[in-house]
Amino acid sequence: MTRYAALFLFLFAAASVHADRGALNPDVTQDTIDQTICVPGYAKSVRPATSYTSGVKEMLMQRARKNPALSQYYELDHIIPLALGGHPRKLDNLELQILEGENGAKKKDRLEAKLHCLVCSGQVKLATAQREILEDWQGAYHKYAKVKCRRHRSI
Repeated sequence: MTRYAALFLFLFAAASVHADRGALNPDVTQDTIDQTICVPGYAKSVRPATSYTSGVKEMLMQRARKNPALSQYYELDHIIPLALGGHPRKLDNLELQILEGENGAKKKDRLEAKLHCLVCSGQVKLATAQREILEDWQGAYHKYAKVKCRRHRSI
């Protein structure tokens, strides 16, 4: 196999893995954000029950061969957050995420809140926010960290 063929296979495999991550809630579109994600309490209203999420978290811990005693240091993360129209229950949209640190859930949660505000104020399109948090949430964090959210829809 040539060097280029090996590189192609590597890139194809990486793209295939990436393509299977994230799932959207079909009820949430740019046209429906005022009736869905921009309504206070929306994310809580679609969040799956703890009985479901605990079972998924346990399954993912086993698949990753992580010690169950360490589960308190992980969160079951919606890759595309509920507040940005991520699917609440599809396994393609759920993954384990460490809570603390540079790549931790607490840092991503701050980005989710900022993007939610920016989408609901009309400063960022829903699809842009979804794509950026899916493809490179750390990069999106640095891009939007200092952007001021206007809190009111721009016309």
